[in-house]
Amino acid sequence: MATFTSTLPDHILNLLSEKAQQLKLPKNKLIEKAVTIYLNQMNRVEYIKSYKQMEDDEDLLSIVEERMVGYLKQVEEK
Repeated sequence: MATFTSTLPDHILNLLSEKAQQLKLPKNKLIEKAVTIYLNQMNRVEYIKSYKQMEDDEDLLSIVEERMVGYLKQVEEK
């Protein structure tokens, strides 16, 4: 595991210490969880943006519609 050193404002360090005590977790584990959650949220935002961009792509919509028609035919045949 790599070592990471950083500086944070005093008020953030105080909040971190308080929350770590409340949760009975070491501060580094709390930071690890917080960063993981934050990065996952950023990925979700990127996915949402990409899907919104695809919404305006007429060629992609046409391909999806064609495939959905084929899929519906398969479902109806069963």
